[in-house]
Amino acid sequence: MSDESKSYSFEHQRRVEFHETDLAGIVHFSNFYRYMETAEHEFMRSLGHPVPQEMNEAEIGWPRVSASCEFRKPARHDDLLVIRVSIDEIRTHSVHYSFRFYLDPADAPIATGTVAAACVKFENGSPAPAPIPDEIRADLEAARAGSAGKTQHRKGISE
Repeated sequence: MSDESKSYSFEHQRRVEFHETDLAGIVHFSNFYRYMETAEHEFMRSLGHPVPQEMNEAEIGWPRVSASCEFRKPARHDDLLVIRVSIDEIRTHSVHYSFRFYLDPADAPIATGTVAAACVKFENGSPAPAPIPDEIRADLEAARAGSAGKTQHRKGISE
């Protein structure tokens, strides 16, 4: 999954908080999963689709089907992480994302991750698999298409 192969990425930035580090002073691995989820939610908000959301009189949610992360270099308290979200695949009921984490976007990523999120509808309080609604699918497809081979960046920051 190289940067050159991506036609679109959403960029989210966040500052590492002290409580997210371990005794060695580096970001605890579990926080990268939280960072991926936050970046995904910011991406969806940028498309006008908060997570979760009401659509056609039903609540739509996106539980994880799978998630993975590989770590190459540590991040530490007060580092500003740049997290790039790309869409790898849009299926009938799920979206597959990839994430790249940078301390300096000019350098190689310090970590990479993937998440597969399934679309569900809540019926009587229970989730049930659902096809991705047409409006959301169209916005995801448009974002994935980007602009003919150039990487686009939309930015969001949380501190």
